[in-house]
Amino acid sequence: MPANPGKYHISQRANQLSPSGIRKFFDLLASIEGVISLGVGEPDFATPWHISEAAIYSLEKGMTMYTSNSGMPELRQELSSHLRNNFSLEYDPASELLITVGVSEALDLAMRALINPGDEVIIPDPCYVAYGSCVILAEGVPVMVPTHQENNFELNAEDVEARITPKTRAILIGYPANPTGAVMSREHLSQIAEVARRHGLMVISDEIYAKLVYGVEHTSVASLPGMKENTVLLGGFSKAYAMTGWRIGYAAAPREIIAAMTKIHQYTMMCVPTMAQYAAIEALKSGEDDVAEMVEDYNRRRLVIVKGLCEIGLSCFEPKGAFYAFPSIKSTGMTSEEFAERLLTEEKVAVVPGSAFGQCGEGYVRCCYATSLAEIEESLSRMKRFIAKYG
Repeated sequence: MPANPGKYHISQRANQLSPSGIRKFFDLLASIEGVISLGVGEPDFATPWHISEAAIYSLEKGMTMYTSNSGMPELRQELSSHLRNNFSLEYDPASELLITVGVSEALDLAMRALINPGDEVIIPDPCYVAYGSCVILAEGVPVMVPTHQENNFELNAEDVEARITPKTRAILIGYPANPTGAVMSREHLSQIAEVARRHGLMVISDEIYAKLVYGVEHTSVASLPGMKENTVLLGGFSKAYAMTGWRIGYAAAPREIIAAMTKIHQYTMMCVPTMAQYAAIEALKSGEDDVAEMVEDYNRRRLVIVKGLCEIGLSCFEPKGAFYAFPSIKSTGMTSEEFAERLLTEEKVAVVPGSAFGQCGEGYVRCCYATSLAEIEESLSRMKRFIAKYG
């Protein structure tokens, strides 16, 4: 062990990255007993048993070898059918689909396959914490576009176009959105697509929450006219099928892009764990009833938490997708980080500061309602006391 570790030459890219604002709070949470967590974006449901059983069966039968780098052919065939049946999208399972270690790897691969040093990527603000960091790791430049509660946190096409320069390479979006729960209307998404087509830009679309919508329809960017060849579609199994720990996602894109992503994947991950792929096959074949039950339950919780937050004095945009509420805490006069820290230490309720998701997240906190109704109601009671004290 060197006496002076400060002499290590850490890369500029690594030094540019900020630690995850989400994980910081969960390191703190672990040291406090009796905390109700509205923080981590993870379903509180166990993976449906028939999905787990498929993985167990594969282990019992000794199916534990490497698979194709791209993923098992049967899984890619099932995924192709899934995308056709749900979003009217046609992808060749042999050349236009790649199975990845979660959507996080798919996002990283897409950035590294498409971005050259200095290329700019337009991203809505607030957004999922990994978006800007993945652009930086690919030596690109994140260009943030503000979104606002009064516009339902939807990305505005005029705002996007105003930030396009000769260096702009792509638009990276994620709807239904983390942290806001916003869902882009087909009309507004079509406007973004038109901007992308007109300027020759790729759209990288993270649609991990595509099946978690409430009273609205999700439109996949790739399904819009002329957009399949200009879109890298990212998705996965973590959220809808309660499979976060299985770490399995996918990318769907034109074959040239998938080929480039696959080369990087070969030298980093090689392939997704075999048993997780068998679980994913079962999820696609027989998991839709499970998804419907979970969505129905999330919707009940959504209505309770939004109503409760408004009643205690925190104005809250009504989320139409994912499983997050994003209330404004501006009335308290605190920063989002100060609010989250005090709420955690004083009332033992964990939320994530909105500032973790970008500058436009300041003045908000993210509350995940993928937890039981009883815990949501208790957390609202504790937050009511907190707001009465500081609001």
